[in-house]
Order: sequence, then structure tokens, then C-alpha cells
Amino acid sequence: MQIYEELVARGLIAQVTDEKEIRELVNNGKAVFYIGFDPTADSLHVGHFMALCLMKRLQMAGNKPIALIGGGTGMIGDPSGRSDMRTMMTPETIQHNCECFKKQMSRFIDFSDGKALMINNADWLLKLNYIDVLRDVGACFSVNNMLRAECYKQRMEKGLSFLEFNYMIMQSYDFYRLFQDYGCNMQFGGDDQWSNMLGGTELIRKKLGKNAYAMTITLLLNSEGKKMGKTQKGAVWLDPEKTSPYEFYQYWRNVADDDVLKCIRMLTFLPLEEIDKMSTWEGSQLNTAKEILAFELTKLVHGEEEALKAQTAAKALFGAGGDLENMPTTVLSKEDFVDSSISVIDVMLKAGIIKSKGEGRRLIEQGGVSLDDKKVTDFAAVISVSDFEKGHVILRKGKKVFNKLVIE
Repeated sequence: MQIYEELVARGLIAQVTDEKEIRELVNNGKAVFYIGFDPTADSLHVGHFMALCLMKRLQMAGNKPIALIGGGTGMIGDPSGRSDMRTMMTPETIQHNCECFKKQMSRFIDFSDGKALMINNADWLLKLNYIDVLRDVGACFSVNNMLRAECYKQRMEKGLSFLEFNYMIMQSYDFYRLFQDYGCNMQFGGDDQWSNMLGGTELIRKKLGKNAYAMTITLLLNSEGKKMGKTQKGAVWLDPEKTSPYEFYQYWRNVADDDVLKCIRMLTFLPLEEIDKMSTWEGSQLNTAKEILAFELTKLVHGEEEALKAQTAAKALFGAGGDLENMPTTVLSKEDFVDSSISVIDVMLKAGIIKSKGEGRRLIEQGGVSLDDKKVTDFAAVISVSDFEKGHVILRKGKKVFNKLVIE
């Protein structure tokens, strides 16, 4: 099976502008393709995971990835799928985030010897003259067509700023510059980016003629993938300082039964033949599939050693052997205790699993907090020094968040 057919079989391709040409380029390692990443934080999250895995697959098949960091478009903000305007960032913050992105992407993509490129669109967008943009780029766009785009229609009722209205033009100009300067002949993006991507293809054809080579592909579930990055605790980051390897493992270990095989197919590099055999799994076998998913993705992001540690800690929690050494841990000092006790809510705050005492009180009232598998029913409950006879206490929030408490 060639790479394009594999992408289709894994459920990654939703729409294409010219399937025959795209298949030819991709299968013969002739695609120079880009995917854009707006530097809105100093870490990538699991919502970027599908794009990173796709870039890795295509590079392994001989194609050349370009990771386009939106240092310029990041100053505008993409209105797609948003209900309000994005917070403005300083150039210094954007540059810092771009540097963090490259470090994380290097775990997926080989940037050595020109095998892949990382480019910042600030290199050209920040140098543009407004009148030149209006004359050379703006003249190629129909406002009527732009307003019909789904990314704008969603915002029209609540208000779309002129600043955000320019995002499609800027993104289209990116593809034009990448095509001109780097021979980029293909762009990938989520299904929510389809209008923006078509704008880039049309700009190239209008500026350079109908025979200009430019293709667009969208990923089937990239919009859903962005939702993957959100949990009750917040975003699931690829940076181990923000989301520990154990928490990352647990996130994937707890995906819904209906999603686990879909995630294995789309995100792991296990052979399709092996995944197809799992399609008949049900019941307890789905838990095994979740463990496979969690281990494979944690290994991909954090390395095999950290994946094994996370797996061991998880098995300890669920009674299948292992130890708790690698579980996220909160160290309490003797000064934290008053009369040899500390409130459960104060511990949850110190552990960072709630943001306020009000949130902690609601969790307890809803039965969402346990200590050593015993549900906490009183928001005024305390933990005593005597509770640490075995050396630790396991605090649990809901079904997915665990924290080991120890006294130094």
C-alpha cells in the first residue's frame, strides 16, 4: 500500500482539489507540503498531534515538510471556530513560542540536511506595504465569496473585526510565497481551514496562471483533534513541564470506547493489518487497546523510557502490578499542617488540580474526590499526618486525575 492510499485507509483525508495529481506527488515523494501552526502558546498540544503525525508519515515516504510558524498571522488571529477575538501577543512572546515549537517538532520531523524546513511567515508578512497588499493581493479576492466562507459566517452574528477579516488573505499569501520561494506545491490543514486553503490555491493561479501547480488537502478530523486538547484540567500539552508523561499517558488511556480504534488508526504508526485485527475487540479488550494507544503516543512524544514509567504507574493504580514512583506527586511540608492536619481542599489547591476553593467544594459535593479510594463526602474534611503511615496518600479527582501525596 502506497502512502496516499494509507492516509485514506487511516481516515486522514477529507477533501482534495485534484486527487489524481496529489496521489502522484505524494506516492512518488515529490510533494513539498506545508502545515501552519499559530504560536498562541509556548507548547504544542494534542490538538496538533494529527498534523505532526501526518508530517512524519509523509516525510518517511520521501516527501518534504515545511512547518510554517505563524509569527505574522499570529498577530492577527484566525477567526475559524472562534466565538471571540484572540488576545494580542507581543513580538517577543511570539518569538519565544516559535522557538519552543521547533524543539518539540523535532521529535516528529527530521530537520537535518534540508529534509524539512521551519519557516516563520513574519519574515514576509511584517515587511508588507499596505498599499501593495491592496493592489497585488486584495484585488484577487472577492468580498462576496469571502463572506460565504464558513469561518466568517460563524462570526458575523457576534461581530467580525476587519483585522480578522484579513486572515484569509494573509494565509493565502503564505502559500503564494512558499510556492514561489520554496517550491511548495501542496498545503494541508483541518476541515475548518478549507476556505482559507482554497484562497491560497486561487491566489497562485490568478497571479501565476492556471497551470501553476498548487494543491490543497484537508485532514478529516483536525477540528475534532483540536477538541482532543481540552480536558477538565485544561489543555493536554506536549511539553512535559506542562503535562507530565504520566498525565499524557492517562489522557489517552481514558479515551472513549468509541474513539480508541479511530485514534489508534489515525495517530499511531502501528501497521494497519495489526489495527484491523483489533476492530472486533470489545469489552475488556478495549481497555487493552487503550493501553496500546496510550503507550504508543507517549513513546512518540516523550520516548520509550518515559512511556514505560507511565505505564507502570498506571498499572499500579488499577491493580495490575507496578509501582507508584512515577505518578505526579505533591510534597507537603510539616508547615502545611495545622495541629497535624490539612484540609482536603487546601491539598487540592497545592496539587494544582483545582483553581479555587469553590471548585473544590463543588467537586466534593458531587462525589468527585477520593482519598485512597474512599470518597470524600464533607467539604471540610482533613488529611492527618497519621494518614501517611504507608508513606503516601493517593488523591483522586474524578476518574482520570491522580496525585500522590507525601510528607517531606
